[in-house]
Amino acid sequence: MLQEEFQYYIDNQNELVKKYKGKFIVIIGKQVVDSYDTFEDAVIESQKKYTLGTYLIQECMPGEDNYTQTFHTRAVFA
Repeated sequence: MLQEEFQYYIDNQNELVKKYKGKFIVIIGKQVVDSYDTFEDAVIESQKKYTLGTYLIQECMPGEDNYTQTFHTRAVFA
């Protein structure tokens, strides 16, 4: 899950940083659908707009050190 979104970020990181440096971007598929100044705002607003588990929130910063894969979900798996 969300591998496509994370790969999109990695593949396009340089271009994304030029436009969104320091922002928290919301990626669905191969598209940035929103950007926010804080992680908290990104989480709160994305939960209102999108189905949980269908989007990636990624801090947009240069360098491989920014390749994070921390997934937050409130989904319950049985």
